[in-house]
Amino acid sequence: MTLESREVDALMGICSMAMRHVLAELGAAYERQPGQPVDIVSMGGIDAARRVGNGEAFDFVVLADDAIERLASAGRIDPQSRTDLARSAVAIAVPAGAKRPDVSSESALRGAVLRARSIGYSTGPSGAHIVRLFERWGIAETIASQIVQAPPGIPVGTLVAQGDVELGFQQLSELMHLPGIEVIGLLPAEIQVATVFSAAVCTASNHPAAAKALLAYLASSEADAAKRHHGMEPV
Repeated sequence: MTLESREVDALMGICSMAMRHVLAELGAAYERQPGQPVDIVSMGGIDAARRVGNGEAFDFVVLADDAIERLASAGRIDPQSRTDLARSAVAIAVPAGAKRPDVSSESALRGAVLRARSIGYSTGPSGAHIVRLFERWGIAETIASQIVQAPPGIPVGTLVAQGDVELGFQQLSELMHLPGIEVIGLLPAEIQVATVFSAAVCTASNHPAAAKALLAYLASSEADAAKRHHGMEPV
């Protein structure tokens, strides 16, 4: 599987960065079955949703479930084809070799955030959750100058590895494969949020039946191991 169009009859998909490793593995496996060739473009979820919303000719899209819901309301996906694929938790990362702060409880994590020189999060659903968390803790204004929001399509872990962020928050699937960082844990259970990533056939699809067949494979038990390997849980 490649990130660019390879054949005119290949299924063309678009996904957020959180799902790129999972879909790369599963797309390659699907092609070997033999399945239809699959090409997937991965980018920030905001940009991916915008492109589907603009009517670009993708056969399927994989995004956080709230983004899929908005595309359904806009008439850009077939709502009957919507398929939940995986659930992803939010993790915490520091630069490789850095001191590991205590993040084992809500109160410990709040203290670690207040002590951090810089805090990074994404424009995606994990970032929205972190923003709400800081507001609930009553520290949003206190730490405003320390916040670094990663641009769409740029992993928070990249900023952590570069030394621009001391404490980074993002989906585990987006952090775990990056060099130069250490994932020190998930958000504590009492403040964890799991994002469900869903797939759907785009109304602009030229191959809706073939796209539905692929989505059925992505949701099948055959795909479970790949999801877990990349830090997600099957839905």
